[in-house]
Amino acid sequence: MNSSHVLYFRYLPMSVRVLFTMVLLTFGLAYLMAMIQVWESHAGKDGDPMLSGKDLMIAYSGNPDGTRLETALRGSMSDMLPDDKKKIVFDWLHDGAKAELIEGTIQPIINEHCVACHSPEANPHLPNLTTVEGIQAVAAQDTGMTIATLVRVSHIHLFSITFIFFIVGYIFTHAYVRPVWLKCVLIAAPFAVLITDVASWYLTKVWTGFAWVVIASGGVMGISFAAMWVISMWQLWFGRVPEAVSENEGRLPKLRLSTTRA
Repeated sequence: MNSSHVLYFRYLPMSVRVLFTMVLLTFGLAYLMAMIQVWESHAGKDGDPMLSGKDLMIAYSGNPDGTRLETALRGSMSDMLPDDKKKIVFDWLHDGAKAELIEGTIQPIINEHCVACHSPEANPHLPNLTTVEGIQAVAAQDTGMTIATLVRVSHIHLFSITFIFFIVGYIFTHAYVRPVWLKCVLIAAPFAVLITDVASWYLTKVWTGFAWVVIASGGVMGISFAAMWVISMWQLWFGRVPEAVSENEGRLPKLRLSTTRA
């Protein structure tokens, strides 16, 4: 029987299996933290604590019915101000965000709760709320992420996610999965939807319906990651060696997409 040189998990040296296991455990924890970060960053922008398509529409294309300040205080920054002070800020915004009330009413609240992070010295990438002009800027209509921000986040996202799925996918190549096409789909899908995911960030600014493509792409990536993670961890330590592999001295049969058995 023709065979490839890829060995099944249980035929790998113990040191390699331990390495694969620790990498998968670390990536699994990192993926969980990434999901929590997405929730913390986007959930609640529409006033509902659950993450929704509207939250992503607001994040990327903005909120025509609100301001950046209100969107932040209803979303990722909701815990930064007590409810009574949030009400003062919201009432000011809904009453037209009058400039004459900033110094006496709004700036003391901002100085107490926000400028520790929102100042050029603390973080030059965040809106500067130490000045009246800076507060007026976030009190303007929310237009979502700027193109400059999207470009900065895009290249980080593309490099990091590609790196993660390359490693997880390589580990998964040692798994025995039939039909063969399913294994190939699990490996290829994250890379395909990564492109649609990032593209939809920009396209949501053109048509907000693309926010659902962001959600669908993230779902496909999550399912692929979970499937490769679980299958790899199981076959590394617990699963019984498939008969086709044991007969082939641990080598995985060559992948032939035209058949379910090699």
